[in-house]
Formats: sequence, C-alpha cells, structure tokens
Amino acid sequence: MTHNTPLSPRPLRHLSDVRRRVLTTAQLRSHGVAATEIAEQCRPGGPWQQLLPGVVLLHPGPPTSEERLHGALLFTAREPAPGVPAQPTPDSPHRTVYADAMITGLAALTLHGFSATPPLLALDHVDVLVPRMRRLRSTSYVRVLRTPALPTPEQVTGLPVAPVPRALADAVADLTDAEAVRRLLTEAVRGGHCEPAAVVRELNQAKLLSRPHVVDAVDSLVAEGRAIAEARLYRMVREYGLPDPVWNVDLRLPGGPHLGGVDAYWPEQGVAVELDTRAPRQDDDALWSEYARKREHLERLGITVVYLTPRKLRDAMEQQAAVVRTALMAADDRDPAAHVVVLPR
Repeated sequence: MTHNTPLSPRPLRHLSDVRRRVLTTAQLRSHGVAATEIAEQCRPGGPWQQLLPGVVLLHPGPPTSEERLHGALLFTAREPAPGVPAQPTPDSPHRTVYADAMITGLAALTLHGFSATPPLLALDHVDVLVPRMRRLRSTSYVRVLRTPALPTPEQVTGLPVAPVPRALADAVADLTDAEAVRRLLTEAVRGGHCEPAAVVRELNQAKLLSRPHVVDAVDSLVAEGRAIAEARLYRMVREYGLPDPVWNVDLRLPGGPHLGGVDAYWPEQGVAVELDTRAPRQDDDALWSEYARKREHLERLGITVVYLTPRKLRDAMEQQAAVVRTALMAADDRDPAAHVVVLPR
C-alpha cells in the first residue's frame, strides 16, 4: 500500500486534498486500515510517517505548513465519540471537523494576513486553543493553550482560527520584545483587523497589562486607533454632506468651569460628537462614570451629545451620519442651548 492506494471500505472523495494526506489513526481504521498495517506503513523509511501521536502523514516527505496546521487540529480536536472522529460529509463538505480546537497565537495572525509575523513554516510551534477541561499535553510542534471559554472561531482557508484580538493576546503573552509587541498591535489596528478596545479587552483579561512593554505598546495602540477614528469622522462629515463643525474643542461656561472636550461641535445647533475610544482596563468603570457626568452636564445646558464608536464609524458610517444629521435637525424643535465658550483643544 502506498499513500495513493485507495482506502476501503469508505472512499476519501468527500475529503479535501490535505485531509487525504493527514488523517488520524481512528480515521484510518474507519476506512478499513488495520492498526498493524498503519504501524507497518509508518516504519522508518516507509511511505507514511507519524506526524503527531495518533496523527499520520500519508507521504514520506516533510510536512507542508498546511499539513502541520491540519495535523495540530486533528491532534487537539474533540472526537464526538471514542474512535469516531468528526468528518465532513458529501452533503456538507465544508462543515468544521475540528470540534473544540482552533489555531491561535502567531500562526493565527499569519493566517489572518499579518505581515509582522513569521511564515508558518518558520514557526517552531503552533498554538492551539482548547477548553480548559480537555486532557491534552503539548507535544512536538503543538502547544496546547487552555481557556475557560472558547471564542467563536473564524474560518480562514478552511481552518478554525481565533479572532484577531484573542490571537494577539495569546501571541503577546509569549513575547518579551517591546518592538515586536508594538508592531503586532499597530498592524492589528492600522490594517483594519480590529479596533483597539477589543485588543485591550483581551490583553486585560489575559492579565498582560501589568507588563511595562505591553502597556507602552497599548498606549501607542490607543493613540493610533484615535487618529484612525478621527480620520473616519472627518470623512463622514465630508462624504455625507453634514455641515462643517468646529473640530477638537473644549467647552466652557463664560467665566465658569470647564465642561469638557469634544471631537466635533455645531454651535448653532448645540450638538456635540465625541468618539468613544475608551480602552477597557481595570479603571473602565471610573472612566465611564466621567463620560456620563460630562454628558449629563452638557445635556442640562441643552447640548445634545452623540457618542460614536470607532467600530460603528468603520462598519456603518452612513448610519452614524444619519444619527448626527437627525440630532442637528432636531435642534429646531427644542430650546436653544446655553451659550458656551468654544476653545481649541
């Protein structure tokens, strides 16, 4: 038997090409290959090789990066019943076959298209995220990471991959190079993969914000995210024909206290826009209370405050423009706002 010999009694037509080259011993047995035959084919110099415990590569050469990833997932995936691996079927060939396992860390970021991460074959290990209660140990090139709650995976080239914020947190946990961390976080935001708040939330949950080099990178990340969000706000006003506001100003009562800064303000209508670029950290509740106090104070003075999130500006700019336009139009139906002093911020 060679790696091209059809296995019986079940054919492999329903499997993708790579899944015909990487199979578990349970899958091979379900196709009629006896354990003794598997051992014979995997002998030194034989046509097959054991890629990982219980995972067989059906050719003698070095595994490709795709084969390494599929092998890692086959090794870590939960089988629906002992000895009965989950498999796609002819009527559902794209169904995920890797239950309770997903690629994370640097390998996941490379799959997501990051340029700051090494090529897959250059990685000395592949991180795989599994539920905390799974009884698995890291072995060979597979490093098992456990979590109390698995995120919903994204399908990338047919593989379950952790979302970018979670993959970033798992990658950063292993990095001590401040510049490498900064590059990854910057690319995540500048490349449009995710918003800063989502990244900081994951880093906070992973208890990584106590590391100085991570905190420094996060500060740069938040500044980068704010600059991108401000550019989107300018674009929204321009492209959707909103009247020009005054940008980035502080509001004060005449001869009175400072009321707070806003990102855009329409004095005639008494409407302010503020970008909600809070980065969730341990003091998030206190920061939100400060936002709420400022909003309440301004609205008592008759100023309508519209909060926009960077994500909504990215994904639903037209809808956000409609929200602002509605607030501007509603100014005609309410009492004029109190006079405030507008100063550059």
